[in-house]
Order: sequence, then C-alpha cells, then structure tokens
Amino acid sequence: MAVDVTVYTREDCHLCEDVLATVERVGDDYDLDVAVVDVDDDPELREAYGERVPYVFVDGTPKFKYRVSEDALRDAIEHAEQ
Repeated sequence: MAVDVTVYTREDCHLCEDVLATVERVGDDYDLDVAVVDVDDDPELREAYGERVPYVFVDGTPKFKYRVSEDALRDAIEHAEQ
C-alpha cells in the first residue's frame, strides 16, 4: 500500500527544490503517492502557509517544515506503513 506524501511548495523556493529532491531519492525505495501542491495557486493555502514552505505531510500528518533528511523521511514513511 502506498504511503501518501504531500509537499507544499511555491515557485522559486530553493528549500522546496531540496526537499523535493530528497523525496524523490527516498521514493526510489518505497511505494509513495507524492502530491506537490503550490500554495500560491490557492488563496487559502497561501494564507495558511505564507512563507512557511516547504511543508511535508506523511500519511496526512505534518512531519517536516523547511528541511528533511533522508533518514528522517525514511523513518516517517516506515512508521506510516505499519
């Protein structure tokens, strides 16, 4: 069963690019359903997140803000799979 990973981002965000690259690398080893959401496309999301992106949810739970290590993401995914 795939684990849902949602990454809230915005354009021209270097931290977002770093987090997405980490998600992609880790995703090579897991069955992930990754959704990338640009907060600037939705006024409510833009209001809710402001400049606080990237924000990563794993299995519907907020897990990481701004940065994520491969080890921490792997741990969150493995706990979600249980």
